[in-house]
Amino acid sequence: MAMDVISVIRTKRDRGELTDEQIDWVIDAYTRGEVADEQMSALAMAILLNGMNRREIARWTAAMIASGERMDFSSLSRPTADKHSTGGVGDKITLPLAPLVAACGAAVPQLSGRGLGHTGGTLDKLESIPGWRALLSNEEMLHVLDTTGAVICAAGDGLAPADKKLYALRDVTGTVEAIPLIASSIMSKKIAEGTGSLVLDVKVGSGAFMKTIEDARELASTMVGLGTYHGVKTVALLTDMSTPLGRTAGNALEVRESVEVLAGGGPADVVELTIALAREMLDAAGLKDADPAKALADGSAMDVWRRMIAAQGGDPDAELPVAREQHVVKAPSSGVLTRLDAYDVGVAAWRLGAGRARKEDPVQAGAGVEMHAKPGDRVTEGQPLLTLHTDTPDRFAYALQSLEGSFDIGSDADFTATPVVLERIV
Repeated sequence: MAMDVISVIRTKRDRGELTDEQIDWVIDAYTRGEVADEQMSALAMAILLNGMNRREIARWTAAMIASGERMDFSSLSRPTADKHSTGGVGDKITLPLAPLVAACGAAVPQLSGRGLGHTGGTLDKLESIPGWRALLSNEEMLHVLDTTGAVICAAGDGLAPADKKLYALRDVTGTVEAIPLIASSIMSKKIAEGTGSLVLDVKVGSGAFMKTIEDARELASTMVGLGTYHGVKTVALLTDMSTPLGRTAGNALEVRESVEVLAGGGPADVVELTIALAREMLDAAGLKDADPAKALADGSAMDVWRRMIAAQGGDPDAELPVAREQHVVKAPSSGVLTRLDAYDVGVAAWRLGAGRARKEDPVQAGAGVEMHAKPGDRVTEGQPLLTLHTDTPDRFAYALQSLEGSFDIGSDADFTATPVVLERIV
């Protein structure tokens, strides 16, 4: 049957259901360049506005997997476990988590991405380490995984190439939040990657793409279903993203904080979520007796981190980049910090240079926001609340605009703590 992209766009624009044949054709044609970016942008917007049913999402995911190769880790002596976060502000969890889980006996093939909108990208963070490289061949990836137990790298060009093109396009066309596109993007890469088990960290709140618990549940259950269908043991945790994770949002800033966690310190919320996700990954991999808290405390996770960074060309002892300019935001009054909005902080970090507005934009390694207080902390009028970091000081005014109304200072009675982990979905 002859296909044309205009009829596919019109079907979804008019709230119709795409056939299996339409989905297979449009993914293949877009991968080959027969469908142009502007046409796929129109289809992505139609999907954002009108949605897809479970059959359409499953077929879209399968078509993206079929657009490239599938990896095979069966030669490894360890069980494989992977984790994916839907993205948040200050979400540096992958950095301490991958070496921690490897230190407990699993192999962690962590294919990661770059920043999307106001959320930071794991590869952007790690590229602030001098010499570290994200692009590995399949052979190099397998070697690092076999010798260190963990690898964090970009998905190769051969792995779900349809998603590689669409992922970059979504970032610059306002279609990142589409649940069918998020679910199929994540799961096509993870299923093609060949991991035996997968833990999903689905963020909920102002700084996440899923603003409500209902949307987060829908996304999580969709992805768990896709994973299970393809034979990957999959579980999801819904976690809070109304407040930034940790005390930093930015590339080198977050690497520095991750190393603190691996050294046995770091912010309590980052440590708590890292250990919670590690336990889920180890359980899914069949390593129920492993103790990630012990591996974090005794330095074995730090040892894996150092070997993993060095294996990818990085210098784990190198000085991390520092932004040339800083601006301090001071507390306007004394009391308890009752709210610090994750989205506003993320936009500020993005505007300072930690993120990108277009897919070809560079990021500043040292840019971002440092948080000197978190909700529940007592603050004094005039004390530093936030420090903004950038190499280009003309960005400060624009970043400060996003922070207007981003926090509240009140009394103990005005503050209610939110748990880091909200729900578990299987």
